[in-house]
Amino acid sequence: MFKKIRILVLLFILLTVGQQAWRASNDKNWEQPLYVALYPINADGSAQTQAFLGTLAQNDFIEIQDFLRSEAKRFGLSLDLPFRLRLGSAVAAMPPAPPKAGSTLDIMLWSLHFRWWSWRNEGAENIPADIKLYLLYFDPKQYPTLAHSTALAKGRIGIVNLFGAVQLNKQNAVVIAHELLHTVSATDKYAFTTGFPEFPDGYANPQQSPLHPQSKAELMAGRIAVTSDKAEIPKSLASTLIGELTAREIGWVR
Repeated sequence: MFKKIRILVLLFILLTVGQQAWRASNDKNWEQPLYVALYPINADGSAQTQAFLGTLAQNDFIEIQDFLRSEAKRFGLSLDLPFRLRLGSAVAAMPPAPPKAGSTLDIMLWSLHFRWWSWRNEGAENIPADIKLYLLYFDPKQYPTLAHSTALAKGRIGIVNLFGAVQLNKQNAVVIAHELLHTVSATDKYAFTTGFPEFPDGYANPQQSPLHPQSKAELMAGRIAVTSDKAEIPKSLASTLIGELTAREIGWVR
């Protein structure tokens, strides 16, 4: 009996992966908007974070939707609204943490585990969605720094680590938008060892002279290059833009 259940689970995963791959290849035409479900999670279990979750509303994420609309228009995309974000109900369970230094096999197994977990944890209302992001909120007083977020293009799901404070919502929006674009195949534009924006694709304006300081961050670089060796985290999406390579990766430029 256990063997049959295991086979059914594996078949389900294979069918899901195949369906998602087919859907992802068709979505790149950008003929229809992609629906994004946002599921908040009290990641540190504190009363402070729980109180913050109670303040979250749909309007807190409109800035992300409007930013992506504006950037898509700048690249000549005919679709008016490429992403539609919907806030779902809080999820109580924690997603499986990605391996910190795992092998390729470890990462593959985690990816499958995460997809299986996501299928079982979609919030109370089960919002129909093309993309699902699980927003893990932490009390900034207890957690002044957070681990890197992770999002998968295969499966269109992500774990986004955020600060549970109203005054940091705009900074959180930058992280959410960054991870959202990972789910549609955008790659990072920063050096993994230093976190510094890569030149030229990690710069908002690589043709600028003098090159520094940059006034904005390329979204997938995540930081504004102030000098040749100093970079700052943008405080809001107003201080970011989407570069041409990122636009090509997600299918906004042919």
